[in-house]
Amino acid sequence: MDRGDMRPSGSRRVVVRVPVEPVEAAQEADAVDAVARASDVVVRGPLFGVAAQSPEDGPRWRVVLEVTSGCPQQARDGLNSRLWFQAKDEARDRAERRELLAAVARLERERVDELLVSGTRYRVVRAEEYAASGPGGIEAPRPTDPEPPVPDWDRAVREPGIDDALVMDPDAPVTPTQAFEQLALRELCYTGGRFPEEVRDDSRRALDTHPDVLVMPPTFSVVERTTDGWRPVSGPHATPHAARKSLDFALTWMWPRMRGHIPEDADPRTDARTGTAAGAADSADVRAAKLAAYAGAADTLRVGRVNRLEFQDTVYQIVRTRRLLRWGPDGPEGPRPSDVNSQEPARIHLTLDEDGRVLPDDRP
Repeated sequence: MDRGDMRPSGSRRVVVRVPVEPVEAAQEADAVDAVARASDVVVRGPLFGVAAQSPEDGPRWRVVLEVTSGCPQQARDGLNSRLWFQAKDEARDRAERRELLAAVARLERERVDELLVSGTRYRVVRAEEYAASGPGGIEAPRPTDPEPPVPDWDRAVREPGIDDALVMDPDAPVTPTQAFEQLALRELCYTGGRFPEEVRDDSRRALDTHPDVLVMPPTFSVVERTTDGWRPVSGPHATPHAARKSLDFALTWMWPRMRGHIPEDADPRTDARTGTAAGAADSADVRAAKLAAYAGAADTLRVGRVNRLEFQDTVYQIVRTRRLLRWGPDGPEGPRPSDVNSQEPARIHLTLDEDGRVLPDDRP
């Protein structure tokens, strides 16, 4: 098949627009520089989420559960929970609640990847996570990537959500570098012998069933250098600052507990900074010295936009990751037969009656 044709099974034409607004023009210039530095694409594997399409959406789909889950069943469980709460808190009448609860019941028993509920299509969608790589390693955040004017390190402050209010429109005009990236990745598929044969077969088949490519907004993660390359330390975040904040939390709260420097039953407000202050009076206190090292490393993150940190012979880096979502005549690609589920469908919430009342747990 000629993937450049316009038959129902062919690719869409890419509509290119030239960015003229100053901020977007600066972002495009950053993207051009990034393309020049990149020499390879590193593919990590699939991520899953949930998209919805209402009659008024046309060909567009809205992301309703961020595309960050590691397996399809996690996304199905997220949809299960979303529909359950919708039945409990938002249903307008018994008929709508019954329809929502019927969908929940199916999700509790079956691996369902698409549902029609109250006129809205819900689909578990699949994206490929990847990153650009060059002589300096995996791409770091770009100067024009979103950063708060004043960094807030308060853990109680909610960071921006990934894919919040994201509308996926395959016909939307794109900038020249976005068009280049989409066209360059249309033929991306698994070919290496380290992938099982069924994974390679599904990947090749997707080139025909979902010939178009939509590149989702970037995400940012913490990785650490290993003898074999780079290993993820955190999940994806919407901004570089949120990724730095997660590394700050790991250094000051999580890792000191995991490594026995702070008791696991300590006050949740205790971290490497407060623990150091409490033990500073005794200069021979080994525990205080270790906590001071963790706090010092975390403090380094707070001096400007730090994207690389060395601590205890390990290099940590904030990297810029991308997600490629394949698109076909009927919309975004769903899970493939070879995608692995880490869990089975299960009941997640208590039973609701038709009036939205939570009933006592009847499980043994």
